[in-house]
Amino acid sequence: MSRVTTGYKDRIAYVTLARPDKHNALDEEMIEGIIAAGQEVADSDARAVVLSGAGASFCAGLDMAALASFAQRDLSTLIMERTHHDANAFQEVAMIWRRVPVPVIAAIHGACFGGGLQIALGADIRIAHPEARLSVMEMKWGLIPDMGGMALLPRLLRSDVLRRLTWTAEKVEAPQALDWGLVTELAGNPLSRANELAHEIAAKSPSAVRAAKRLIAYAESGASQAEVLLRESAEQLDLIGKPDQIEAVAAQLQKRPPEFT
Repeated sequence: MSRVTTGYKDRIAYVTLARPDKHNALDEEMIEGIIAAGQEVADSDARAVVLSGAGASFCAGLDMAALASFAQRDLSTLIMERTHHDANAFQEVAMIWRRVPVPVIAAIHGACFGGGLQIALGADIRIAHPEARLSVMEMKWGLIPDMGGMALLPRLLRSDVLRRLTWTAEKVEAPQALDWGLVTELAGNPLSRANELAHEIAAKSPSAVRAAKRLIAYAESGASQAEVLLRESAEQLDLIGKPDQIEAVAAQLQKRPPEFT
């Protein structure tokens, strides 16, 4: 059975981590499957993505048996080679969701530890069950977060909170994670809420949604104010008067749902 499944409905892509007997722990096959799923939906006509885990947890992190296997290989090549743009394969399981050109919503329940948390961090929005637990767990194993965490966590957390979570590897309850900014909101049924939000986004202008994701990423990249303002104008210029924008206005004026092609 595939470690990762992908399905489509109503212009929404559903990507599910499917190793429930292991709490969706990451081994090499799953890492490859996650990257392949991200590449597939990036090339699709999906307007939003829902990312979830089957079974009792979202993802409990790296499978320790897999870690032992990785340790037998040429670690310098495995870790240092940039196989996916600016990332190695371990980092790409998180960063691929930032490369997907449409919004990605993670539905988190159960354990969301280590590499699993970093995958969720790659999503644009994180919906967590109130009883979910999250952890930057690598320090427990004498390691640092190295699956995209340090490219993503500083954008969400205060520096003192980031340091505390990294150094202690403590498991954080979802309400505390919400207070610190690690998750976006809580929901009794995260998958249902993620699906609801995906449908809301998918009903908006697909070209404007994609432009907004590009623009937010650019604004967060460290570009100067002048560069961001110029990019903002360029993205807007590409939208004004185009079919999607005309349809958005027409639908509002006619008080009907828009029909984007």
